Amino acid sequence: MYRLTALSLVLILAPDNVTAQRPPSPPPSAPHDTVRGAIRVVDTGARALEVTTGVGFALRVVRLQVPADVPVSDRSEGAEKERIGFAELKPGDVIRAVFGLRQTRFVAYTIERLGRMETGAEPAP
Repeated sequence: MYRLTALSLVLILAPDNVTAQRPPSPPPSAPHDTVRGAIRVVDTGARALEVTTGVGFALRVVRLQVPADVPVSDRSEGAEKERIGFAELKPGDVIRAVFGLRQTRFVAYTIERLGRMETGAEPAP
């Protein structure tokens, strides 16, 4: 009986903001993943991309948030790397993106356009 009373006394006197005393989580470290694939959707309003990638018959779609300060470059057809705007990316562009996980979403750190798919990404007229 004594132990139960002491335990309940400790729980009553414990502060309510125990989580506030925890140190903040460290900022995200270096990028942890790379995706290479074709752009499926460009959402300029939400600054997001959906990239289809895969090996063989295993396909996956990766949704990336693209902050305004992310460098987007073009290296199609073996040309030198030149900077382009996010709005210039179109469905069917083949890209390589370096990204990391921040909170609950993938955030792009760099995007490089490598070329364009010839068929399959855009609907036929």
